[in-house]
Amino acid sequence: MIKIPHRLTAAIMLCSLGVTALVTAADKPNIVYILADDLGYGDIQALNPENGKIPTPHIDQLAADGMVFSDAHTSSSVCTPSRYSILTGRYNWRSTLQAGVTWGFDAALIKEDRLTVAGFLREQGYTTACIGKWHIGMDIPSKNGKPTVGRVPKEVNVDWTGAIKNGPVDVGFDYYWGLSASLDMAPYAYIENRHFIKGEALSEMRGRILSAPGFSKEAALGEICDKTVEFISEQSEDKPFFIYVPLTSPHTPILPTEAWRGKSGLNSVFADFVMQTDAEVGKIIDAVDAAGFGENTIIIFTADNGVSGASKQGDLKKQGHLSSAQYRGMKKSIFEGGHRVPFIVRWPAGIEPKSQSDEAICLTDLMATCADLLAVELPDTAGEDSVSFFPAFSNKPIQSTRKGIVHHSYQGEFAYRSGKWKLLLTKVDSKRNSTDQLYDLEADPSERNNLHATHPEVVQRLLTELQSDVERGRSTAGPNLKNDVAEVKLWKNGKAIW
Repeated sequence: MIKIPHRLTAAIMLCSLGVTALVTAADKPNIVYILADDLGYGDIQALNPENGKIPTPHIDQLAADGMVFSDAHTSSSVCTPSRYSILTGRYNWRSTLQAGVTWGFDAALIKEDRLTVAGFLREQGYTTACIGKWHIGMDIPSKNGKPTVGRVPKEVNVDWTGAIKNGPVDVGFDYYWGLSASLDMAPYAYIENRHFIKGEALSEMRGRILSAPGFSKEAALGEICDKTVEFISEQSEDKPFFIYVPLTSPHTPILPTEAWRGKSGLNSVFADFVMQTDAEVGKIIDAVDAAGFGENTIIIFTADNGVSGASKQGDLKKQGHLSSAQYRGMKKSIFEGGHRVPFIVRWPAGIEPKSQSDEAICLTDLMATCADLLAVELPDTAGEDSVSFFPAFSNKPIQSTRKGIVHHSYQGEFAYRSGKWKLLLTKVDSKRNSTDQLYDLEADPSERNNLHATHPEVVQRLLTELQSDVERGRSTAGPNLKNDVAEVKLWKNGKAIW
């Protein structure tokens, strides 16, 4: 394939001048977006050389072959909201989900009229696919009109042979194969496009566990990656493709296959599972290269939030491994360890090997980046919290009308990042009554020295910017929009004390 960075750079320059730029099908790079589940920044050895004891050779090689974004953040420190934001380019708390996650039978969170990254790329001529864990809700058919609710439902009213609505194929994906949610919540059954696979057999299921005949949680990771490899092998150079691969690992249940148990040498099934995850990611990368797509395919590897407490960090720390690296907190937390994640991009046609960007980005930024890449303007009503990091691929500054990045926790707590400053709207601890924290991340990346009392002017500026981003319905330039709820409550632990 022909290297195209100069051609694409020209297209972007034309776009910035208000000229419509034409990008041919041959120029459009394929995009493979791999999303790990509950993986800490420090779980990738290349990102944490001193305190990363889990071997991750395939992802390390991805980093060596491409660009590491050292300051990348999810919009939330937990599963569902981060996934919503990745696909919509919109902060999760603008939706009806203000805290927590959805369950396996919950209704669709993405509204049918909202443009997603997949829908946008399909409009640009891409074949689009999602293979893996969805976990953003879908409307599962009911036998009697009553919804099935809860993580382990007391009553199941599912029409297993009926058509699912408002799932992946209704929000921009041409093809879907995977699970409605996590492997620790029902149902345990694969879906293809709009139907449960072997729905007739599912109709015979009894009890509340709701596991399809022959379904294996232990095999799920491998089956998702095998399906991804199969999809890649079926593509051609005549049409670009976008494939979103949300993995089930290393989320609970932490179930490495027998071949991977004990491989880490750390006496940790979590570490073993991370190693297996790395190997499966390697299979996807190899499939891209084997199919001849390697030169002009953008492969992104990241995670939906930080490491889970189920990883038993205390045991790993004794052996020198820190999943959150130097950062405080983990999954669910508003601290850096909850939402700062690995973010690695390989694109031989457009990114120099062994490169790095230290600019702060958010997982909401995929949509604007795709639009920038293709020199196409997004509608004013789409990607309202998305900023393109495409310039960083060629070591240019990211141009943004967004003043800062909003973080969100499992409990619905807010934080706001602007430059080196990070404001947290939450209590320091149960024994102190301060309801906000301010950290200088350049001097204090571990968030230990609260500067709230000594920099009130910074606190006020950041709070004002955050309030504006919430009230305007967007954080980027453009017409004001509406959130999906009448009121977004910024303070979850009481009123501010100045």
